[in-house]
Amino acid sequence: MTEIPEEKQAAALRAVAEAGARRAELLKEADRILDDEVRPRAIEAVRLGAGRNRIRELAGVGPSTLYGWLEDEGLPVRPKRPAPRKKKGGGMKDPGGD
Repeated sequence: MTEIPEEKQAAALRAVAEAGARRAELLKEADRILDDEVRPRAIEAVRLGAGRNRIRELAGVGPSTLYGWLEDEGLPVRPKRPAPRKKKGGGMKDPGGD
């Protein structure tokens, strides 16, 4: 019996749906671990004087995430540095003439 293209497509879509569902579950679990385990341990490490860069590295989070947690806990966080200014000019000059 020959399989028709629609059957192959349906099987492929089922495989995508299964993989997507597994991914969604893993992401949900990752979020739970981040909130319930990583966050409180990172905050405790800061309170004990551990270096914030090292905490971020080990926790696998960016500065905005860590410093957001610390602000939520009322721990001191220095203000964010302003973005560097772009120099004027620097682009291609009009070669002139049309």
